Amino acid sequence: MDHTALDSSDQGFAAAAEQLQDLVIDSKDVSGFLSELCEFSAKSFSASMGMEVVCAVTLHRHRRLNTAAWSTPDARKFDEIQQGFGEGPCLHAMETQTTVLVRDTRTDPRWPDYCQAMAALGQLSVLGVPLALDEGATAALNIFATVPDVFDPGTITSAELFASQAQRALRLAVRIGVRQQLADDLRAAMESRTTIDLAAGIIMGQNRCSQHEAMAILTKASSGRNKKLRDVAAGLVSSFDGVPVTTHFDS
Repeated sequence: MDHTALDSSDQGFAAAAEQLQDLVIDSKDVSGFLSELCEFSAKSFSASMGMEVVCAVTLHRHRRLNTAAWSTPDARKFDEIQQGFGEGPCLHAMETQTTVLVRDTRTDPRWPDYCQAMAALGQLSVLGVPLALDEGATAALNIFATVPDVFDPGTITSAELFASQAQRALRLAVRIGVRQQLADDLRAAMESRTTIDLAAGIIMGQNRCSQHEAMAILTKASSGRNKKLRDVAAGLVSSFDGVPVTTHFDS
């Protein structure tokens, strides 16, 4: 992946959008996309700002708050600090859906415990940019820097434009992931149904009974053995290799 510097120009905005689309296509799942997003964000902002920054994504979904992805292990730690305190710029960005800037953690009075902890770790500037998602879920892109007051208006504008594209890409990644999971579930259900039908067919042939009677035999065996119906069916099908077998499950 080619990480280009982010800026607020039309060319830079279009380039970021294209890169994010590629991330969605290349990622195997939502977690993979978020990890790639953090790495892309950190490298791109580091290039455009001329200094190293690290990034993390905080995600609030299904009443659970967690650090979903990070560009470095330190970024994860920085993000989890405010979750431990239950307050901070990135959580506030998620709650208010507004960009939150901490110019200097040594002097910002809004979250004194959080800021003191971050300053002790040498993280002096923090930028939290909200990401609006589907179905009430929220997220925030968190950017951490070791230099105070490093996020100028141009950088903030670039971050907000980037976030507007990132949230669209994340929505797409989530929808693709949901549909893929549904497809996998349907495929598994179809395979299970096929196995059960095959087992019922074997029982019908061996016992010269109806499909209804064969299913009753399978169901009874499943209950008697305390095993799932599909597992009982799979065991019967795997043992049937063309040689007549006894398929009575009454005992």
